[in-house]
Amino acid sequence: MKITDLKCAVIGNNPIVRIVTDEGIDGYAEVEPSKSYLKPHILFYKDHIVGEDPTNVARVMMKIRRLGSFKPWGSAVSAIEMALWDIAGKAAGVPVYKLLGGKVRDKVRVYNGAVRFPLEGYEPEHYAANMEKMKASPEGFSIIKQGVAFHGPMAANVPNFAYGDLQHGAGHRVNKALLTERGFKHIIACVEAMKDVLGDEIGLALDCGPGFTVPDAIRLAQALEPLNLMWLEDMLTGDYVPWVAPDSYREVTRATSTPIHTGEQIYLRENFKDLIEQKAVNIIGPDPCDVGGIAELKWIAEYADLHGILMAPHGTGDGLLG
Repeated sequence: MKITDLKCAVIGNNPIVRIVTDEGIDGYAEVEPSKSYLKPHILFYKDHIVGEDPTNVARVMMKIRRLGSFKPWGSAVSAIEMALWDIAGKAAGVPVYKLLGGKVRDKVRVYNGAVRFPLEGYEPEHYAANMEKMKASPEGFSIIKQGVAFHGPMAANVPNFAYGDLQHGAGHRVNKALLTERGFKHIIACVEAMKDVLGDEIGLALDCGPGFTVPDAIRLAQALEPLNLMWLEDMLTGDYVPWVAPDSYREVTRATSTPIHTGEQIYLRENFKDLIEQKAVNIIGPDPCDVGGIAELKWIAEYADLHGILMAPHGTGDGLLG
């Protein structure tokens, strides 16, 4: 079997990747929503993969993986990888997970991801009301993740929250800002209000940044220790930050018992190596649609497990909907 073409169609705002073969088996994958601008970048890889056997996934990926980069540019390579696995699974007549080692468990704990209710304000009572809605949501999530501080509109809508430019450009996060005492106390009050609603029945995880300084991250993580949170995510780096900062994360992680989480924007296993080996965080969250694909994510998960680091992968709206 040989690859004869690589196509990309933008449906809505979503680039849909299609790999065509000479045996009539096509592979499909989807890039995360809102990345319609990646179509030319996806098609750039066509000449690198045409003529290859798509079932030799690792061999094809070796030709293109070094040509990607951190979010959003790794999305193109990741989508191609998943489309290759789609072909390999169809050709073998088995689900892709069978090719990757088979099923390990029947159930896995999940959080809400993109299942959210709009906030009606940014005071503690608004966050508490939002958690009431989330708790009653029919999915029955055992973990709920909510954006606070620099991840979401809190920082820009609470007066005197922090020093610095708190406006989000083109949907991206602030670069870095110092919390005021008011901003610091406001975060804590909102988190306490949410946890009062969720109690010990449902875990609360917080998407926090990027944008924190190391001292502010340590102070907040320590202040929230009594609430037994699931994790604090992307405090220092995160969405569209093209570096890892394991030394800074390690400083935060060693200073608190609150679990620290990061990784959704990171591309390839090589860029998780220091984060894992230095035990710079407690939990990693690679996104299969940004990290280089599902096999790449599996390798990272196994390497993290060897070092006692947990896994809470990122990614919603990344699967092709039939």
